[in-house]
Amino acid sequence: MKQKVSILLICSLIIPMSAMLFGTEQHTSQNPTVVAQSPEAGSSHQTDPSEGAHGEGEHEAPHLDGSSVNLLWIIPFLGILLSIAILPLAVPQIWHHHYGKISAFWGVLFLGLFAAFYGINMAGFYLTEVYLSEFIPFIVLLLSLFTVAGGVRLTGSLRGSPMVNTTILIIGTILASWMGTTGAAMLLIRPLIRANAWRKKKIHVIVFFIFLVANIGGSLTPLGDPPLFLGFLKGVSFFWTTKHMFIPMVFTASILLVLFFFIDSWLYKKEGTPPDEGTKTPLGLEGKSNLLLLPLIVGAVILSGIWHPDVNNPADWAISAWGTCMMTKGVLAQVILLLLIAWISWKITPLAVRERNGFTWEPILEVAKLFATIFITMVPPIAILRAGTDGALKFVIDLVKNPQTGEFVNSMFFWATGSLSSFLDNAPTYVVFFNTAGGDAAQLMTTMSSTLLAVSAGAVFMGANTYIGNAPNFMVKSIAEENKIKMPSFFGYMAWSVGILIPIFILDSIIFF
Repeated sequence: MKQKVSILLICSLIIPMSAMLFGTEQHTSQNPTVVAQSPEAGSSHQTDPSEGAHGEGEHEAPHLDGSSVNLLWIIPFLGILLSIAILPLAVPQIWHHHYGKISAFWGVLFLGLFAAFYGINMAGFYLTEVYLSEFIPFIVLLLSLFTVAGGVRLTGSLRGSPMVNTTILIIGTILASWMGTTGAAMLLIRPLIRANAWRKKKIHVIVFFIFLVANIGGSLTPLGDPPLFLGFLKGVSFFWTTKHMFIPMVFTASILLVLFFFIDSWLYKKEGTPPDEGTKTPLGLEGKSNLLLLPLIVGAVILSGIWHPDVNNPADWAISAWGTCMMTKGVLAQVILLLLIAWISWKITPLAVRERNGFTWEPILEVAKLFATIFITMVPPIAILRAGTDGALKFVIDLVKNPQTGEFVNSMFFWATGSLSSFLDNAPTYVVFFNTAGGDAAQLMTTMSSTLLAVSAGAVFMGANTYIGNAPNFMVKSIAEENKIKMPSFFGYMAWSVGILIPIFILDSIIFF
């Protein structure tokens, strides 16, 4: 009870303090600049400032002018991140039972302050855009993969030895580029957990699984990770990433696999004699029909990128508001197909198979509740980032250019894209630096191929740096915890990534960029 009262007191302090901070900003800028623009960054024009945040045209998209957004608007985003990082350790019982309410608090706080300062019209626009254009396609894709992969159960005797674990990681790393990091992660995480159920020391197995299968493995095609898919939509050829990312991916993955094998072998020897499994049974699969549904999910994603995909062409719009495309016909078709596939999977898979597979809805519910707030609170930092050298994060954009010559520094493209992708959505981060490099796909694929490689590798590789760097990271964590594996905290996981990944990324930077 005391803990609940303490949280309520903290919240009651945060709200008026935030109001005071943002209120000060409002006194200095009574008419915040509004930008009306298409969803593509950079294609914007300013409206008459005298209209302010409360007088936008009803049919005009009231986008934020990131150059005028104060860094204080990042506080709600930092609030949900710190809640995820600290509260599971500080007040685990409260977090476990009320994480959805805590997440909602930060979302409502942000929307309330945003509406008060920028107006209900702009708040309504972003609420609609974020959830229709971004969150619904995102969570429906995860839901379909989670449902379908959760209906596939590996049977038989599979002991989590170093060789078996390394083999699963290799298979997952290969699959990730062709069925997506989320698809590969959801398909293999439960067999990996069951194979290592007898072991006491297994956290490292899950951590390396996140590194490789949920992130770095998705480097070779636009199907692997959302940033590469956006690059494909912007004109980067499908197999450009396969050709140019192959060596950096193999180099990085090989180091991680060798390191994992030695760590796992050392810890395996400390486990003592493995328990007697009795009569060994051959490996088999239950819920095989779900394997036929996985390619359909990939097909639905591809469809959204080739069938009526243009947000700038009204003929391709399925849902619009404020004169802006909220969902293309291709994306709407993807959402409908994915929901249908998930429903089919649920109907054709015997409930007993899912129960034996340890399937519950809690992991996807946790991701939905937390990322619903993360998505909406990311609006200001993404707007600031899109403002480029005119925004409050100008110093980050400036890092990618040599101050003396004005030439691009590819290694800094790698680190800037990667660092921001670790905490923000890696897809818009990729687009920002893609555009910073000129935005011409033909030129970036040829004379500036090293720059595009740096942006692509940074967005994909460094999604592994945090639990929120890529969606499957958090889902893997949640499934592992559901199976009684005590995963590292947010900062505990970052200790693993900083200690293992950052030295490897430094090597990547020196060798490839």
